[in-house]
Order: sequence, then C-alpha cells, then structure tokens
Amino acid sequence: MRTIYVGRKPVHSYVAAVLRAMQDGDREVEIVARGNSMRVAIDAAEICRRRNGKIAGLLPEEMVNNGVEIGTEEIDMDGSTRIISFIKIQLEGIGEMPADSDE
Repeated sequence: MRTIYVGRKPVHSYVAAVLRAMQDGDREVEIVARGNSMRVAIDAAEICRRRNGKIAGLLPEEMVNNGVEIGTEEIDMDGSTRIISFIKIQLEGIGEMPADSDE
C-alpha cells in the first residue's frame, strides 16, 4: 500500500499522486493528513472515489473507501508538545483503468 502525505499543494496534486500510484500497480493507497490539511485529504479522496474530473476519470472503474482512521498525536515543536489531529483514508481501485486518451 502506497502512502500519500497531504500538505499545502492544491487538491488535484494529490489526485494525480493517487493516479500515479494506481498506474504503477499499487491498487491500494492511503491518504494521510494532519491539522489544516485534513480538508484537502478528504476532498482528494472524494474526487478519486467519485472519479470526478479529467485526472480522476483515468482511475480504475471503481474506487472504494476501505476505511477512515482519525485520531490525535503529540508532536514536539519548538520545545513544547502540541496535540494535532490526523486522518488516514484508505482507497482501493477495482477494475480496469481506462486507456489514456492521448495515445
């Protein structure tokens, strides 16, 4: 299973990362985000699951949400400990991937 860490890039960057993982043969991916990036992770997972848009349309026929884990973790920052929320979303691609229309 490939893990995709979500940060400050636009949501479609992470949709493209899921597509690259699927094209490389990893049919299961985990999208991981902490703090303010959780919204982007959820949006990316939903775009992939619904196969919404040009990039996501190249994903396998069916994208299944295999589970969501949420929680908190302690992180040492600048000499103090902060508690930050996280989310892990597991997606699986099932079926054939469409042929690339650029060929």
